[in-house]
Amino acid sequence: MTNSTKISRLLICLFITVAATAQTKVDASKIMNDIKNGKDVVYKNTTIVGTLDFTFMEEKLDKLPRRKKSSWWNSGNKSNKIKKLIKNNVSFVNCVFEDNVLAYIHDENSGYTFTADFDGDAIFKHCTFNKMAMFKYSHFNEKTDFERSKFNNSSTFKYAEFSNNVSFANAIFKESATFKYSKFHNGISFNNAKFEEDLNLKYTKVSGKFDIKGMFVAFDIDSKYTKINGEKFRYH
Repeated sequence: MTNSTKISRLLICLFITVAATAQTKVDASKIMNDIKNGKDVVYKNTTIVGTLDFTFMEEKLDKLPRRKKSSWWNSGNKSNKIKKLIKNNVSFVNCVFEDNVLAYIHDENSGYTFTADFDGDAIFKHCTFNKMAMFKYSHFNEKTDFERSKFNNSSTFKYAEFSNNVSFANAIFKESATFKYSKFHNGISFNNAKFEEDLNLKYTKVSGKFDIKGMFVAFDIDSKYTKINGEKFRYH
């Protein structure tokens, strides 16, 4: 075999390897359009470009009546909440979200709060969230998986509610993670999860298996009023 043949074969192998591992890119607007059209969303080894807004806020704003901005004394008024129900299954495996992933937006200008619930599967497995990951108030009704995902920026699951077992096993939170007031009705796994700042579990309620084996929290855990199967939370 000549040297030129060896080099050609090496280049072909290298090309195949790069092609197999390289991520394709898709615009977030395409995903939102598929959701609107009732299609299940399934992506693997993909980089999502642009803000992925599960609340569809921009689409709804023009159709809503104007309202006064919420003040601190009536901020708990639920009449300003606009919910979107995602009936489709959504699955992202080994994907990178370059921009915000939003299932919660409070719009200061209109005074409305937009949220999204997931009626089908919600899979975000082995994904990287480079910007905000906002799931405040979201209800997850079917299979939910954030295993091995990495949150590089602000994230929140405050007031989120999970009907089925959910996994954050081996997940990494680079900033403070918030699960305050969250409810887990059928177990949760934080197995080997890594929290590089604080973990807020205040008022969180868990029913079912609670797996925190190997969980690491660099700073503080706020577990005030946390209930695990009716018992107080204990860590180490």
